[in-house]
Amino acid sequence: MKLATLCYIQKDGKTLMLYRNKKENDYHEGKWNGLGGKFESGESPEECAIREIEEESGLKIKNIQMKGFITFPMFDGKEDWYVFVFVINKFEGRLIDSPEGQLEWIPNNKLKDLNLWDGDQIFIPWIFQNKFFSAKFNYKNGKFLDYTVEFY
Repeated sequence: MKLATLCYIQKDGKTLMLYRNKKENDYHEGKWNGLGGKFESGESPEECAIREIEEESGLKIKNIQMKGFITFPMFDGKEDWYVFVFVINKFEGRLIDSPEGQLEWIPNNKLKDLNLWDGDQIFIPWIFQNKFFSAKFNYKNGKFLDYTVEFY
């Protein structure tokens, strides 16, 4: 089982997205993602999100809000992934040249135009709602199958 975070930093009607095009053997290569990554030993979801955002973007987070939780059974064909989804709207610092890929501020109304995972097309609108979600997205061999969701 893998624990991870997925973070959407927002400002001025835009969201910071990462085009995955730098890492060798990257399962997400060619896709646009939020920032985030796997937990290190002993980290809370918030600590993981803050660390991953700084490593991937250079930004220091001042405010973090958990918006949801997603289960991805056998997402990579090897393990179940459990992902905490965050939205951030207060931060400081300047963007760095990310080791993960190309960072870009995308207008919120253009997010669904990006080359996203099929499931991301479904849940990204939820991060803009005033509800918490718990979802399960099923993939097989990289292909989206279906999902379930509860809103709170």
